[in-house]
Amino acid sequence: MNQKLHIVIDPFTAIADPTRRQIIALLAQQDRTVNEIAGGFGLTRPAISKHLRVLRETGLVIERKEGRRHVQCFNGAGLAPLSDWVRTYEDFWDRKLAKLKSMVEADQ
Repeated sequence: MNQKLHIVIDPFTAIADPTRRQIIALLAQQDRTVNEIAGGFGLTRPAISKHLRVLRETGLVIERKEGRRHVQCFNGAGLAPLSDWVRTYEDFWDRKLAKLKSMVEADQ
């Protein structure tokens, strides 16, 4: 049996890698092909392709075909789980700071 193990990667793991964050930043500016992306890094095209595969599997990048070209596009909606998680802690700190403000104002 030659089965391929498929590991699910969440967006947090995907953006933990600095190269993938740089790729996202590039694609947020402009859609690019793998070769165009690889040209900006000191990595091989296969290495960039592996990073892009992770980003596509997490929904942060979408691949679009234009004739023979495979164009990589940033998908901002893929950041929603990250944004939701951060928002939870923003609410927490907003409540804590509001309570602190009330306490300071009460002491004055």
